Amino acid sequence: MMQWLSNIFRLGLKELRSLYADPVLILLIAYVFSFAVYAVATGAKLEVINASVAYVDLDRSDLTGRIIGAILPPEFDTPQEIAASDLDRVMDNGDYVFVLSFPPRFEADVISGMLPEVQLNVDATAMVQAGNGSVFLQEIITAEITKFVARDDTSTSLPIDLVVTAQFNPNLQSTWFSSVMQVINNITILSVLLTGAALIREREHGTIEHLLVMPVSPSEIMLAKIWANGLAIILAAVLSLWLVVQGILAVPVAGSIPLFVAGTVLYLVSVTGLGILLATFTTSMPQFGLLALPVLVIMNLLSGSTTPMESIPNWLQTAMQVSPSTHFVAFSQAILYRGAGFETVWSNMLVMVGLSAVFFIIALIRFRQTMAADH
Repeated sequence: MMQWLSNIFRLGLKELRSLYADPVLILLIAYVFSFAVYAVATGAKLEVINASVAYVDLDRSDLTGRIIGAILPPEFDTPQEIAASDLDRVMDNGDYVFVLSFPPRFEADVISGMLPEVQLNVDATAMVQAGNGSVFLQEIITAEITKFVARDDTSTSLPIDLVVTAQFNPNLQSTWFSSVMQVINNITILSVLLTGAALIREREHGTIEHLLVMPVSPSEIMLAKIWANGLAIILAAVLSLWLVVQGILAVPVAGSIPLFVAGTVLYLVSVTGLGILLATFTTSMPQFGLLALPVLVIMNLLSGSTTPMESIPNWLQTAMQVSPSTHFVAFSQAILYRGAGFETVWSNMLVMVGLSAVFFIIALIRFRQTMAADH
């Protein structure tokens, strides 16, 4: 046993030296866990910000002026008035995301209770802004009309007092979500790529033959690659959480970092094993990249990190339970967003242990077959 552990440790040191000697991979790790996290968190906004609005006012009444005046930054740019004949043109050109059209006698019809129509044209190609922004505009129009009819600027005369409390992200900032999810997704991507690239590199450099004549077993070689590459990824991920997410982006991390690291170690066994498994079916880095790309896309898009699992069809939710990324995302979100403890996430950790064992065994069997064929 001691010799087995010693071999794993020494082979892992070899992997770390090989990684250190590859400036491209070092640069990739640094980029993915620093600038890439910052760029995605600050560039990909899910909330409505500076949405362009135009309006056609055929009534020019006090009511339409109040509604236009209530459409304010930072959600919306200052509304621009256009002529009715320009409405189709500006929508076709994509000049505005929203165009409001008020009919003649709008205020008089509201006062007389005739239920006049207000047309809201939405450029739905800007999907996120279109969906959320149209809801905001409907709320603004409803509130202003209600206050106008009631002649009360302080109350909308609702029969209830609705109190909304946003937990874990009180200001509903997409940066809080996207920055942490980017770190989690990058762990999956680099775990597959680094371990797979390590095996491909052995073949391309001819060092796989050296391993074949050494008194080491396939399990020792695999575990060495797993712990060495996994250590680099965990260190980079923790530094990213501390320096980029918490430091630069000022996003609070609610839960225990050590508990997150413990779960990440369990997850890495399965996902790095997957990287080795994919590498055994290829002979070059381009082939490995083409094979890994669709696997990574499916794992990330359907893991719950991009869209909630509840939004995925039931049969696909069931199928994705065999993916370790699904359980790792749930585990990470519970800890980093909601501050969950071990008593909450132990079931996710147990599932990751089982999946890691399955993926490791399958990868080990395939790796042994590949080494026997090479030998």
